[in-house]
Amino acid sequence: MNSKKSISFIGAGNVATHIAQAFHDKGHVIDYVFSQNLKNAEILANNIQAAATENITDIINKSSIVIVCIKDDAIISVLEQFEDKNCLIAHTSGNINMDVFAQNGFSNYGIFYPLQTFSKDKPVDISAVPFCIEANSNLTETALFDLASSLSNNVQLINSDQRKKLHLAAVFACNFSNYMYGIADDLLSKNDINFDLLKPLILETAQKISANSPKKMQTGPAIRKDEEVIKNHEEMLADMPAYKDIYHLITKNIIDKN
Repeated sequence: MNSKKSISFIGAGNVATHIAQAFHDKGHVIDYVFSQNLKNAEILANNIQAAATENITDIINKSSIVIVCIKDDAIISVLEQFEDKNCLIAHTSGNINMDVFAQNGFSNYGIFYPLQTFSKDKPVDISAVPFCIEANSNLTETALFDLASSLSNNVQLINSDQRKKLHLAAVFACNFSNYMYGIADDLLSKNDINFDLLKPLILETAQKISANSPKKMQTGPAIRKDEEVIKNHEEMLADMPAYKDIYHLITKNIIDKN
């Protein structure tokens, strides 16, 4: 990265908060933070010496790049508000095609997808976050790749189809696994057992796959085809049919694939 950039953000949520702060810390200038909730924009903007706005026209022709960090179902409505269609613009979605920009008249655009789960109050090492880049031209691709490289040591060129598959895999690996933690917490709390007892097990499970495939590291009654244990578990879940269905489906999948 040979020079610092001026950047404006559309959105002030979890993703925007972490990325904007990281850019600010690296010396890039954040011009504007846009949000339909001006208070949210002001909170982020105050932390990164930027201006807050609820009017997209304020950021026109002000920044080297505009990064859209909002919910997927809001992207099109926001893009329709732009009058300047020549700005360099990118979104951070894992699931929205890049051609959403062309369909709304933009000429210089791409993808700036960080593969990580973000919460505003939880620090993240941005240098270790994979960034997936795609663009409609070599020039824009280079600009976005260099920009991501100023934050992260892991920047990849990935097309929209690959990114969608990656996002789907991330839902299984992150969102669904976290929901499983929630089920475990619920089962334990119903029996006055502290969830903290499971945390060393969760950490060890995560650490195992740092050097091995998940399939190779699979343990438990399903991989052993321990029918008595499985039957006993399902009996304990008799009064929680939703949990029992999840247990049965996952157990069957593990057995069938091994």
